[in-house]
Amino acid sequence: MTVVLMGIPAVRSGRPAREGRPDTPLLVDKFGRVARDLRVSITEKCSLRCTYCMPEEGLPAIPVEELLSAEEIVRLVALSVRELGVREVRFTGGEPLMRRDLERIVAGCHAAVPEIPLAMTTNGVGLEHRAAALARAGLHRVNVSLDTVDRTGFTRLTRRDRLGSVLAGIRAAQREGLAPVKVNAVLMRETLSGAADLLQWCLDEGCELRFIEEMPLDADHEWARANMITAAELLDALGTRFTLTEAGRPDPAAPAENWLVDGGPARVGIIASVTRTFCSDCDRTRLTADGRIRSCLFSDQEYDVRALLRAGAGDDEIADLWRGAMWNKWAGHGIDAEGFVPPERTMGAIGG
Repeated sequence: MTVVLMGIPAVRSGRPAREGRPDTPLLVDKFGRVARDLRVSITEKCSLRCTYCMPEEGLPAIPVEELLSAEEIVRLVALSVRELGVREVRFTGGEPLMRRDLERIVAGCHAAVPEIPLAMTTNGVGLEHRAAALARAGLHRVNVSLDTVDRTGFTRLTRRDRLGSVLAGIRAAQREGLAPVKVNAVLMRETLSGAADLLQWCLDEGCELRFIEEMPLDADHEWARANMITAAELLDALGTRFTLTEAGRPDPAAPAENWLVDGGPARVGIIASVTRTFCSDCDRTRLTADGRIRSCLFSDQEYDVRALLRAGAGDDEIADLWRGAMWNKWAGHGIDAEGFVPPERTMGAIGG
């Protein structure tokens, strides 16, 4: 296997090792997990500059010719469903709304695999203007990243004064039936005091809020375990205003543990990516915006599917590469391991 230096992670050419892999079309790995949830990053560009994700100047631009085209994305999504057993597809970025052809991508995928739910993770900036078209194209629901409803705090954290646009985007998504709208909030020391306010806002708006422990995927490499807010600290903070009752994780592959708020039915989710890992039940596979198969957020092993596409490879050959890539998926992210090294790509360059 040859390592080709591409400036971001090492990209593996050739074919991944498949020794011991069972004869199944599904995306099984050595630990018995089966990937059925596909995350498709469609751009590295973003309209915000969140401190835990993007550098202030943004990520280096990917040349347009190196991005997967709308047609290539549709082909890969259709292949993943027909040949590999994928059952859910989510479009991510960067910020997917930065792609002008987003509606065409969604419509193409919906036409190709109408039985598969299509979702999108977005920061919500500008969503108010496109929610209706995205719903018509076949998008089923959205997750919106929102860490605080305090305008000053939002501006400081994202380096942009766009809170109003985000809130308008959430409400537009609700009106267009892109529901349930889930709000994702990264736990930060500077926003912990406003966590209860954010939960109350989501309860009032009918959104499902999930808090996420901050992971070492920031572009500025300032993450430190000692400084992160844990799920336990969050529960203490929310407990000063709400009564939370543990409701568990009904789907083992779902990342969020649920808590009933004041007896329910409303609930809040906590994705404890660092302190209560769920790697043993992970069911995700990833495509980067520049056409690499990636088995895990934290693994820098990537396989170039774009090159196969553009060399005229058939679906069987592409599916075979994808299966091999997932067969070699890591057991877990290893954040607590001695000598842990964060991946070279940041969250914005991988896709959420």
